[in-house]
Amino acid sequence: MIENKVLVTINVPSLEKSYDAYIPVNRKIYSVIEMLKNILYSISQGSFEMNDDYLIYNAIDGIEYDPNVLVRDTNIRNGSTIILL
Repeated sequence: MIENKVLVTINVPSLEKSYDAYIPVNRKIYSVIEMLKNILYSISQGSFEMNDDYLIYNAIDGIEYDPNVLVRDTNIRNGSTIILL
């Protein structure tokens, strides 16, 4: 494990794909969302719609992660699956 990052699977329903990515644990969720949006826009060659409405949810229980909370203060850990909606 990289100490300041966790490896997660990100489900992206709008692209009908999943990606594995390291996300930093010392960033707030809203910052991680912005980072993921930029990466997804780039790798999808513009197919990913850039808007401000995206949120991250736990794939197991569907609970939304508070955008103002640090990743390390959530239950996101190595091997977690999250959904970007």
